[in-house]
Amino acid sequence: MVKYKVYFDNRVITLSPEPDRVQKYTLYHKYNQPEELFGQISEFALNNEIPSLNIYSSNINNLWKVFSSWFVVTEAAGGLVGHPSGRYLFIMRYGRWDLPKGHMEEGETPEECAVREVTEECNIHGHVIEGALPPSYHTYLFDNKPYMKKTWWFRMGYRGEMIVDPQASEGITHAEWLAPDEIARIKSNTFQSLLDLLNYTLKVK
Repeated sequence: MVKYKVYFDNRVITLSPEPDRVQKYTLYHKYNQPEELFGQISEFALNNEIPSLNIYSSNINNLWKVFSSWFVVTEAAGGLVGHPSGRYLFIMRYGRWDLPKGHMEEGETPEECAVREVTEECNIHGHVIEGALPPSYHTYLFDNKPYMKKTWWFRMGYRGEMIVDPQASEGITHAEWLAPDEIARIKSNTFQSLLDLLNYTLKVK
């Protein structure tokens, strides 16, 4: 089933073609018209008491188009970098664990952006894209305007020295190569959207 998960920090709105009964949501709404949808988004954004919301419509493409129009949409890209040792590269950004990523520049492809951002934020070279991962979506306010950022993710391979020299100017204070069985310890201090990506890719629970 095609669906979109959009994070408001660690709370989530899921858009789906039918009620998503696999997950347990606090609220379910069937999409009717744009004005009603915009009201639901606004209420969810302001009310932290609602942890999750599922909005559904048989025309999921139209629902996504209307939903996206409520936001200023931006794009970023990043990578899950794996090493032959079996370890993966993580960073600590502004006090929370994350993966290297950043905004796409004009004329740049998601792949080009992802490779560049990993180099800039982690000071490694020679990493290559091995495949695409599911994109993630999260929202934030800037100049009192609601933004939604789509982050394109890629699995990458790197065979060089496991350098830990992060880009301090981007708020990155620490970098670490973690084995899959060590990743569980970062779960309490990261983003739910990142956990979803790790669950999908590395089956980290």
